Amino acid sequence: MSYKDDHTSNMSDILVVIFIFAQCLTYFASTGPFFQSFSEARGAAAPVFRLIDEGNDASINEIDIWKEDTEAIYNINGDIEFDNINFSYPSRKDVSALRNLSLIARAGQTTALVGSSGCGKSTCISLFLRYYEPSSGRIMIDGRPITDYNVQQLRQNIGVVSQEPILFGMSIYENIRFGNVNGTQLEIEQAAREANAHNFIMQLPDKYETLVGERGVQLSGGEKQRIALARALVKQPTFLLLDEATSALDNVSEKLVQEALDRVCKGRTTIVIAHRLTTIQKAHHIYVLDKGNVIEQGTHETLMAKEGGKYQTMVKHQQMERINDDQDNMMSIQKAIEEDEKLKFERSRSLGDGQIVDVNK
Repeated sequence: MSYKDDHTSNMSDILVVIFIFAQCLTYFASTGPFFQSFSEARGAAAPVFRLIDEGNDASINEIDIWKEDTEAIYNINGDIEFDNINFSYPSRKDVSALRNLSLIARAGQTTALVGSSGCGKSTCISLFLRYYEPSSGRIMIDGRPITDYNVQQLRQNIGVVSQEPILFGMSIYENIRFGNVNGTQLEIEQAAREANAHNFIMQLPDKYETLVGERGVQLSGGEKQRIALARALVKQPTFLLLDEATSALDNVSEKLVQEALDRVCKGRTTIVIAHRLTTIQKAHHIYVLDKGNVIEQGTHETLMAKEGGKYQTMVKHQQMERINDDQDNMMSIQKAIEEDEKLKFERSRSLGDGQIVDVNK
């Protein structure tokens, strides 16, 4: 082989290597987004795996939920009692969420919990649902510790409606049926009627088969809340827990939902957490919480009669806010009327004197 041929061969090999190297760089560059996705997935999964690893420290473990020596719930009256409850969340053990809290929700009556944010209202609901166990004290149903009852059957007897209802990207029928997978079509429609939802559902093109979209994006806030209420009612629960169920609704939607709530609460042990105090004035008993403890209790009338009390102060504050909002609305309406009149006047001046003017156009 001559020098020329050898030189040509070496150059060809070099070009092949360069070409292969360039292709490898292209492949490596294309894997960049995958590494980024992997990094994001790893970060998102970290708290999940941490929660799994902490499973042994949970207040209620799998054995407790499935254990066979707990009793089924049959023929209960429905009294709920929190007896000297103390509790701190596992993530903030140095902060007391509830301190020596005692309260009673009588069977068939509506009991309201009110107070500022972080006072322990929602914590009471979480403890009753047995998402956590109290550090000390007892929660009882009809005088018996709640731990005597099977957790799954306990929750099946509880209907919960929260401030932001969670709907799935399925039909309205399936979303209501989640409350009771064995529910019949008649039971589902009856629950919708009780929740003031049946009429608006029947006006939809596909009625109960209407797809609500992911998280119910196809529905208004009031419609979503009524479907969530129907889902809670289809199981015919003994207990009804309402966690600020109307606080995020406009006045019209709130009225429809509140009418349904007033109707379905009758005959059920109901615990209501409310921000708008106008919605709990008819409650049989109201507990005012502050820093995890009960500071006032009574009916709306007795609490309003307590001069300088926390409840009276909260009610008056909301009344003033409502008055200010009404005044702002009236001023906005008056301003719009004045601007409309001014526009009509300017339009009439811009026309010729000999023309007939219809200022209402």
